[in-house]
Amino acid sequence: MDKQAEFVLRAVEERDIRFVRLWFTDILGALKSVAIAPAELEGAFTEGIGFDGSAIEGFARVYESDMLATPDPSTFSILPWREEGPGVARMFCDIKMPDGSPSFADPRHVLKRALTRAAEMGFTFYTHSEVEFYLFKDEPELGSEPVPIDRYGYFDNAPN
Repeated sequence: MDKQAEFVLRAVEERDIRFVRLWFTDILGALKSVAIAPAELEGAFTEGIGFDGSAIEGFARVYESDMLATPDPSTFSILPWREEGPGVARMFCDIKMPDGSPSFADPRHVLKRALTRAAEMGFTFYTHSEVEFYLFKDEPELGSEPVPIDRYGYFDNAPN
């Protein structure tokens, strides 16, 4: 196990992390998440966490649905929205086939291949993920639509 994975295991224990969310995206960029307990983390680093790839948009057909989410320890972060009590962390994952080969449907794998090709041509490419969200006024009543905190979107010229 590499030093970064060892750091994550120590941090999870020292910071009282109760769940680690393994994040990945489908081919449309929608964020997906699998939560594991700290006891499963070492196995996740070495073997991955199995899931049904046919349930993820664009990943696999039913008869080839076994896939593995392998966390990338360099993406470890403690999620900031729990001020008290046990913590929750997250890591982004590489998606692999049961034999350990990368899934060609995994957007991270597609990006890594593009970065390699760009480097071979002398280019340097920088990118990062961006998690977006919506703010609503209150929790909607059963059967009603959520009410946005404002009526305008990103870069809209809103009147004062």
